[in-house]
Amino acid sequence: MRLTIPSGYVPKLVSEMMEQAIRLLKEDFQESLAARLNLRRVTAPLFVLSGTGINDDLNGVERAVSFPIKDMANMRAEVVHSLAKWKRMKLGAYKIPAGYGIYTDMNAIRADEELDNIHSLYVDQWDWEKTITASDRTLEYLRSTVEDIYECILGIEQDVYAHYPHIFPTLPDRIEFIHSEDLLREYPDLTPKERETEAAKKYGALFLMGIGGKLSDGQKHDGRAPDYDDWSTETSPGYHGLNGDIILWNPVLKQAFEISSMGIRVDKTALLRQLILEDCQERKELEFHKALLEDRIPLSMGGGIGQSRLCMFLLRCAHIGEVQASLWPHEMIAECIKGGIALR
Repeated sequence: MRLTIPSGYVPKLVSEMMEQAIRLLKEDFQESLAARLNLRRVTAPLFVLSGTGINDDLNGVERAVSFPIKDMANMRAEVVHSLAKWKRMKLGAYKIPAGYGIYTDMNAIRADEELDNIHSLYVDQWDWEKTITASDRTLEYLRSTVEDIYECILGIEQDVYAHYPHIFPTLPDRIEFIHSEDLLREYPDLTPKERETEAAKKYGALFLMGIGGKLSDGQKHDGRAPDYDDWSTETSPGYHGLNGDIILWNPVLKQAFEISSMGIRVDKTALLRQLILEDCQERKELEFHKALLEDRIPLSMGGGIGQSRLCMFLLRCAHIGEVQASLWPHEMIAECIKGGIALR
């Protein structure tokens, strides 16, 4: 069982105040994000049809929760892992122009998740997607968007402090930008997660770029599906990728804390290149991939921001189960009770 019990842990809020704080945080943050990125809210599906290529494949090994649909000749549906591809198709369906986009509440079930302080079977996040132009597919545009999102996080941290002045702000004024290859060169003897923790401790907040491609040691920093984020270039796979993770230093758990995965999405050239790199060219025949290759969906960038993750971080919780209702092993529940952690 992977579980950390911080020494002397005491929750910052009692149960009733925690519920109020979660509502305040979620309402204020999504309004700030929508205004900053020019997004409008849409309703999202909980499940999609299997075999269409619309569901997110994550690292390519996670099993989707699926079920037969009695009234549709037992066609199978699967609970979404995320809405990375669905959102992009909706941008085209709604004819949303460049510079504008959509966001939604995404709820998922990830049955293969390894449960610990920050990982749950239940995933809730703000999924967002924005139409862009070919000239926007640059590191500069990516960085600018990351800075906008970080400003929203800083703003809500101040809101939490205004309502609960015993919860002091800890985030730095600026977010640092680091490439995964550079992090490997700085900490060659550490694992990827250990590198993240060292960088998060050093900077307080960072955007770790280039997630998905192989680095100079022949390994990936972390896995990414080949058909949504653009994580490679033709001349240097994995190095100049247009994606990354927003990672914060968690002062309660004393570790790196990923709050968002995002990036500029693949165009036709990047899609074909990454399908070859990952040896899954058969996906070209799926509904989503055909639409992209036939220019029926727009260029875009997007990502997901963990709702429970953000609440957990800003309310200084030791376990994600303090801010969301899910299922946990009996042994974990017992150990949390001993450590003063009340799971929902």
